[in-house]
Amino acid sequence: MEARLAWERLAGPLEELEKCLGDRDPSSVALPQSGEKFNCSRDEDCHKHFGTILSNGIITGVCLQDYRRCEIQGWCPTENDDVEIEPMLDIDNFTIFIKNSIRFPLFDVTRGNFPSSMTSQEIKSCTFHPVKNPFCPIFRVGDVLNYTKQTTKDLAHKGGEIGINIQWKCNLDLNIEECVPQYSFTRLDKPFEKNAVSKGYNFRFAKYFKTENGTEFRTLHKVFAIRFDVMVTGSAGKFNTIPTLINLVAAFTSVGLGTVLCDIILLNFLKGAEQYKAKKFEEVSDAQIEASLAQSPVSQLSLKTGQPDREAFPRDTDSRPESSLLLLPSVRVKEDDSVSDKRISSPANENQLMQLM
Repeated sequence: MEARLAWERLAGPLEELEKCLGDRDPSSVALPQSGEKFNCSRDEDCHKHFGTILSNGIITGVCLQDYRRCEIQGWCPTENDDVEIEPMLDIDNFTIFIKNSIRFPLFDVTRGNFPSSMTSQEIKSCTFHPVKNPFCPIFRVGDVLNYTKQTTKDLAHKGGEIGINIQWKCNLDLNIEECVPQYSFTRLDKPFEKNAVSKGYNFRFAKYFKTENGTEFRTLHKVFAIRFDVMVTGSAGKFNTIPTLINLVAAFTSVGLGTVLCDIILLNFLKGAEQYKAKKFEEVSDAQIEASLAQSPVSQLSLKTGQPDREAFPRDTDSRPESSLLLLPSVRVKEDDSVSDKRISSPANENQLMQLM
């Protein structure tokens, strides 16, 4: 949505326009192109301008000796940017009425930018102020320019673009009346403020006429204006259990806590916790450990001292410890409350091992 405060100037006086056109079709009028860059002394000087987009018509390639300018085919007279105008400065007390609504279809909520309880008399007498009257839809032009640190004088000659941003940020878990707009103001063309070309804001339009004898002519207007762009953004949220759980599970899984959390729940809070614990962990009694170690003296000595049993493998020059085979201890497996011994067969002694080698 946009609004404009505009002041305009003519491309040329109307009487000069009519005198130039006469009874000829303006689409075929030959006239000199304004601008020093189109100066010429011979036709060849104009050939370099063929196809240019900076002229006000089509370059014919002919140098008009009376004007020392290249000839164009187009509307007469050409636009003259040197015409000075006196802009209207008394616009600070102009007002802008903004009526805005926003809808959040996911929550079936629709809100307006001023309270439904506001009467017509209150709207007519109020003026927006960010602190004293933040919900009034009437904006004074001078105040809007002050919020953007601009003045009418700064924008009078070249115009400008002012942005009015209406932001809705609603927490629908709270009272719906707390879902209200917040206004902010900025100058949109500020990055181009110091440019040598294309400063401010302007546009052109033409009014076309036809005389009784069928001759067409036009009045070209170049308008400098203050343009107000109203931009609306919004977001709303409401607590929901399912998305919250999904996000929590995803967060725990991403940091490796998913397995730990599942084990805590299965081992402590479910009815089958004992069965899960029996499958996950193997309980071994002290008697089973001692019985297993008694069958393997080498391993028993190693477990008690915490160091490898050096005496079990004497470093004799005639022995070959690297070829010796350790006696593996028996493993007791508990299955269906019955205990069975499973032993891994090994050579009876080192002599048998040497014979096999």
